Amino acid sequence: MSLDDLKTAVAKVVGVKQTAKALQKQTASAVYIAADAEERITAPIKAECEKQNVDCLVVESMQALGKACGIHAGASAAAILKH
Repeated sequence: MSLDDLKTAVAKVVGVKQTAKALQKQTASAVYIAADAEERITAPIKAECEKQNVDCLVVESMQALGKACGIHAGASAAAILKH
């Protein structure tokens, strides 16, 4: 699982709220979290990933994650959706 997988994913969501919704609906196959995002924001997502046994990759920065998602802003979290 790498950022390249996220870049080429057909179905993905970007942002903490959308990632949390995907986890809640159990449609996330992999989750990416920015290392420089606030812990209070990302902790619930990390916990849900562990609970659901979903792969969770920590990315170096919000800018790198946003770029991998094809947006011109930083992103705290993103997820690849199941097909």
